[in-house]
Amino acid sequence: MEWGYIAKYTPMYATAALLTLRIAAVGILLSLVVGLFCAVVRHFKIPILNAIAVGYIELSRNTPLLVQLFLLYFGLPKIGIKLSGEACAVIGLTFLGGSYMAEAFRSGLVAVEKIQHESALSLGLTNGQTMRYVLMPQAAALAVPALTANVIFLIKETSVFSAVALADLMYVAKDLIGLHYNTDEALVLLVAFYIIILLPISLLASLLERRMRYAGFGGTA
Repeated sequence: MEWGYIAKYTPMYATAALLTLRIAAVGILLSLVVGLFCAVVRHFKIPILNAIAVGYIELSRNTPLLVQLFLLYFGLPKIGIKLSGEACAVIGLTFLGGSYMAEAFRSGLVAVEKIQHESALSLGLTNGQTMRYVLMPQAAALAVPALTANVIFLIKETSVFSAVALADLMYVAKDLIGLHYNTDEALVLLVAFYIIILLPISLLASLLERRMRYAGFGGTA
């Protein structure tokens, strides 16, 4: 193991990690918005929108992110739409993540007892107010384990972004292996930076889940 090589190229991995985190953060935030919208649509079975949401979720969950990226990056230019690699990565991650977040939110909504909804309506709250102040806070708390698992899953999925010429962690690792053949060192750096990114998120998720349990959501501690 050449530690000098690792020290020399650590800054390059750090730059790639920041790019990975930036794209992941935007994609995950947008996927939460898309997922929440789809979950509400499916929960209340809103005509037409429910069918669209179901179709989108099935299409998204049953196609690999790599295929979606290829379609965006190589397919759209054939019809005159050219997107940057970063835009394709954000759109692809949002498209994939939105379906997983939708199912996580929907599972939380289903887990909230029906009496909660009925009680809120009997007190004079509208459906919108009931969703905002009664159902969604409880559903989000119950969905925390699934949501955080999805966040970790989506960050790991960023490893395919190199396919659309983005200098992310995987791109840097493959590039250095091809240039210098220091495979062990390049892979050690790759694993180390993914651990640096993912481990704090995993620990924070565990802490948040315990806090939710102690607060009375999702069962007893």
